[in-house]
Amino acid sequence: MTEKNHAYWQNLAKTIEPRTDAFIEGMWQPATSGNTFETVNPATGEKIADIASCDTADVNKAAQSARAAFESGVWRDLHPSDRGKCLVRLSQLMAAHADELAVLEVIDMGKPIGDATSIDIPGSVNCMRWYGEACDKILDEIAPTDPGSLAMVTREPIGVVAAVVPWNFPLLMACWKLGPALAGGNSIILKPAEQSPLSALRLAELAIEAGIPKGVFNVVPGLGHAAGKALGLHMDIDGLAFTGSTQVGKYFMEYSGQSNLKRVALECGGKSPHIIMDDCPDLDAAAESAASAIFFNQGEVCTAGSRLLVDAKIKDAFMEKLVAATKSWVPGDPLDPATCLGAIVDSEQHERVLSYIKQGLADCGNCLTGGKAARANTGGLFVEPTIFDGVTPDMTIAKEEIFGPVLAVMEFNGEDEAIRIANDTIYGLAAAVWSKDISRAHRMARAVQAGTVWVNCWDPSGDMSIPFGGYKQSGFGRDKSLHAIDKYMNLKTTWVQL
Repeated sequence: MTEKNHAYWQNLAKTIEPRTDAFIEGMWQPATSGNTFETVNPATGEKIADIASCDTADVNKAAQSARAAFESGVWRDLHPSDRGKCLVRLSQLMAAHADELAVLEVIDMGKPIGDATSIDIPGSVNCMRWYGEACDKILDEIAPTDPGSLAMVTREPIGVVAAVVPWNFPLLMACWKLGPALAGGNSIILKPAEQSPLSALRLAELAIEAGIPKGVFNVVPGLGHAAGKALGLHMDIDGLAFTGSTQVGKYFMEYSGQSNLKRVALECGGKSPHIIMDDCPDLDAAAESAASAIFFNQGEVCTAGSRLLVDAKIKDAFMEKLVAATKSWVPGDPLDPATCLGAIVDSEQHERVLSYIKQGLADCGNCLTGGKAARANTGGLFVEPTIFDGVTPDMTIAKEEIFGPVLAVMEFNGEDEAIRIANDTIYGLAAAVWSKDISRAHRMARAVQAGTVWVNCWDPSGDMSIPFGGYKQSGFGRDKSLHAIDKYMNLKTTWVQL
């Protein structure tokens, strides 16, 4: 067996020839306009490929293809267990091509290969398999009525679904949308982020090989203001699922109102509080967790624990452990299995992160670690893991989503103040509480306004049975679990008078 060392991944990256055209009606097609955009390796600054830049004309083609496939019933009317078999086959093909998919993720958006192979690709495979196995478990209902009536509640696919996904977990976020939508019998148009389209295009090829009929799964790479907006405004798209920034999520709400009131599900930004109480059961574990919560995936995570709230009684001891834990997060070549902190996705995001660091230095000044760009000699886009102490809730770095390896540490005194600071945000995606008092932990979990609250851990698993989504301006609707299927289904009541 070939050792999967740094050289192995470098060689594989050199040999991959990514797909670059749109995938519509089961065929590769250049953009109607002939336009392309570059996708660039953020770790080296080198161009990978020129990708078809789709716009309204291509979205129209994809919508026609998806609608025709849906109306034909070739997928919608397939027995649920047969749909499930196709999705399971797709998961098996993804597993068989795991190394290729992992490298596409790494060169496209800069994440460490160790994360891609242990988290992103296995999670994507598991997601597709899970929804394949769920296909024949989407049950209808009989309502309680008088003996002279029969009231049936049935679930029907909404039709054509657009999925607009982000660049931080390109394949995994796509699968979180595709799995439940396809399980319900819908047709799909996927628009990957322009920064990271490569794995989505490869997935389309594997979907056809798995037996998913032509037209059921289409991919339109393109820029947000062109392809994304066209999907949002399209009159023949029945639903749109989006993961990304809150600002763009609001655009999709507007597009729905301006068009056909298509159903919209949004998983948007976050500024998640990570609360360390004075009775934290394990300061060492909490410090390691706090570092991972903000530095994993370069901080480019919607649930990143970007606000660290620490009780004043244990603050000094905890901060010493946190700074020590941060030393292992060293920026490195994403194709090196030893690397745990990769590159920032593109130059725009790189500058954005550095501008927030500059703002933090101006507002707070107490930068305990990091604070600068790193590995500039490589041509890549790296940022040192950065911790600001003495942050107050009114500071920019405490309020706005940075989406980078930048941690804002705030001190509190007691449970009530911790809850007040935690909820002082427009977001509500995730949170964590560290306390050995289970009653206190439950009490605080109820009080924190977030879609997920972890106790004595941070994001411990990718269990597909658990719904994921937010409160407030973090959006609405849920990914993962059987609940995710609901947003791609209509409920119909059929009343029969006996």
